[in-house]
Amino acid sequence: MTVEDLGASGSTAPTPEEVGAMYDQFGDLLAMTLGSTALHIGMYAPHGTHPPVTTLAAMADLAQDRQTDFLVDTIGLAPYEHLLDIGCGTGGPAVRLAERTGARVTGINVSKSQLARCQDRLTARGAAEGLADRVGFVHGNAMRLDFADGAFDAAWSIDCIPHLSDRPAGLREALRVLRPGGRFLFTEFGLRGSPTAEEVAAFTRMWSCPPLRPFATLVDEVQQAGFRVESIRDMTANSALCGELMCVLYEDRRGEIEERFGKEALAYTDPLMAPYRSFCRDHMDYYLLVVRAPEA
Repeated sequence: MTVEDLGASGSTAPTPEEVGAMYDQFGDLLAMTLGSTALHIGMYAPHGTHPPVTTLAAMADLAQDRQTDFLVDTIGLAPYEHLLDIGCGTGGPAVRLAERTGARVTGINVSKSQLARCQDRLTARGAAEGLADRVGFVHGNAMRLDFADGAFDAAWSIDCIPHLSDRPAGLREALRVLRPGGRFLFTEFGLRGSPTAEEVAAFTRMWSCPPLRPFATLVDEVQQAGFRVESIRDMTANSALCGELMCVLYEDRRGEIEERFGKEALAYTDPLMAPYRSFCRDHMDYYLLVVRAPEA
C-alpha cells in the first residue's frame, strides 16, 4: 500500500473514516499475518529480561538459547561431573552448559566443518572460567562411540538421534558409556497421522534422516536398550513454530541464500519447503526424554 492509497485526501495522516475503511477491507488479512486474538503487537521477547529482539533471525537465536538453558537446568549437572554431548553441532550448547555448571563436556560430531566451528567458539571463549580445560570436541559416530564403558556421568543429545540410521544402536552405545545410574537427556521426533509421500520425502531430505516412526516405537527401543525412563515432556508446539519460522526466514533471506550458496541450492530446496512446512505442522511430534542407566 502506497502513501496515496491511504486516502483520497492526499494527506499522509488518514482520516478516522479511512482507518475504519482499511480495517473493513484488510482486517482479516492482518489477522492472518499478525495474529487473530487481539490485532496488536505480541510479547515475543519478555520485557526487561533479555536484550531487545527485533528480527525473526534474532528471535530464533533467542529461542535456541532459552531451550539450551532449559535443558541445562533439566539435566542438573554437578561441577564435578563429565557429560558427553552426542551430536554437539557447532558447540554452543556444550560451551553454555560448561559455563553455567562448571562441569566438563566432551562433544562429538560427524561433521568436520561443524567441529572446526566448535573449536573456533572454544578458542574465542576458552580463556573465560577455564573453559579450554573443561570442554573438548572430537570426531565421532553416535552409533559407534570411541569411549570406554562407564566413561561419563551423563550424556545429552539435542536433535541428533533423529539422524541415526540405527537408533537402537545409538541408544545402546549411550548406555554403554554411562556410569551406573548415569542419566541421558535427548530429544526425538515422533510421527503423527498419515503424511503424504511428498511430505515424508521433504522432511527426510531436509533433515537428512530416516522416516519418522510413532513415539511408542521410541519408548520401546529405549526400554529394550536397558534405560529406565525418568521423564518425558511433549514439546511439539516448539517444533511446529520452528518449522513455521524456518520457512518464513527462508523466503525472507532468499537473496542472501542465493548469493552464498548459489541457484543450485534454491533449486534443490524450493520444492521441499511447502511439504516440509505442512509435515512439521500436521505430522511431527517432538519430545524431550530423560532416562537413566541401571544402577550397578
